[in-house]
Amino acid sequence: MSAIRRALTLASIALLAACAKTVQVPAVPPPPLPPVAQPPPVPVPPPPPPTARAAGIRIVSPPATLDEAAAERALAAFRISCPVLVNRTDASQLSAGSDWVQVCSDAAMVPPGGAGAFFQGNFDWTQVADGKAFATGYYEPTIQGSRVPMPGYAPIYGVPADLVRCTRPDGTTGRGRVDATTGTCGPYYSRAEVEDGALASSTIPIAWAADPLELFFVEIQGSARVMFPDGTSIRIGYADQNGLPYTPIGKLLRDRGLLPPGGANMQAIKAWIRANPDQGRELMRENQSYIFFKALDGPGPLGSMGVAVTPHGTVAADAHFVPMGAPVFLAMDRPEPNGLWVAQDVGGAIKGSNRFDTFWGGGPEAEALAGGMSASGQALVLLPRGVAARALAQP
Repeated sequence: MSAIRRALTLASIALLAACAKTVQVPAVPPPPLPPVAQPPPVPVPPPPPPTARAAGIRIVSPPATLDEAAAERALAAFRISCPVLVNRTDASQLSAGSDWVQVCSDAAMVPPGGAGAFFQGNFDWTQVADGKAFATGYYEPTIQGSRVPMPGYAPIYGVPADLVRCTRPDGTTGRGRVDATTGTCGPYYSRAEVEDGALASSTIPIAWAADPLELFFVEIQGSARVMFPDGTSIRIGYADQNGLPYTPIGKLLRDRGLLPPGGANMQAIKAWIRANPDQGRELMRENQSYIFFKALDGPGPLGSMGVAVTPHGTVAADAHFVPMGAPVFLAMDRPEPNGLWVAQDVGGAIKGSNRFDTFWGGGPEAEALAGGMSASGQALVLLPRGVAARALAQP
């Protein structure tokens, strides 16, 4: 019996082993972790723009003599600037509005023939950075136009209602437009988008320009007189800009070997575009910047200070290096821009410590002179007596 019992026992064990199969339980993944909230990006403010104080100044001696005619023009421009100058915040950080009160009062009392002596005796003559200057020219063109749309004419737009200053997702602030759906600040329309009709249904033009190429160069000059077929005219001036970067098309032509070195003046650029209209249109669109205008009243175009600019007397400068309203002395390698000027304007391409754009007025002579102006030399900025020494003493 023991053998039988042992056999039954072994059989039972074998049977149980055969039946004992491993049950595969499906793996259940763990529940997903809740998303970790990411902190919003910290806006990184752009670095502050360089200024004349950061670039450094030094006091130098004024010239022994000054051209009296240039000094008289500069004195007239300086007098016009004074009401704004004495109340203006100086982006160059060299002066305060109150610094100019006494010298503006003195300017009103200068007798005829005394302009040169006034500038020599009432100012610190200062060199900003190395003083090495480059000057171009601008003028007030006259273009043909219409008060109503005409085939082939280009609209002259005022400032669109949706062009605003807003804060972009990266924290920077500038010109742009706010998307009506998302509420996000983004870039404004580029030149190509405006020309393709982005504003056609929302912004009524001031007028229409007969020649789109001439209007393009009016944007560069900043102002113009628009003549209508009935003999009437209006003056237009800079009102705002779309916030996109300015690209000088003359440099593009020169870099691509389409114009010879030194040949990228306004007349040569216009001639190339007229000879190559399709390529020229695309070239102009590479400058994404677009200028909006306003109708002007008064005796002349307005500079950035809001006062009329003076032919042969006004220069555009970078306000971070030259106080707007300050006299500027140019000694260049060609005679026309030499002498005293007054910084009354700014420009999209006029950037840096000693970059200037000389204003020559209107008419064919002014157009020829401004369009071909390219001069190098030295520049000095005039500050009221004692202001330069104070700026040098400050950390």
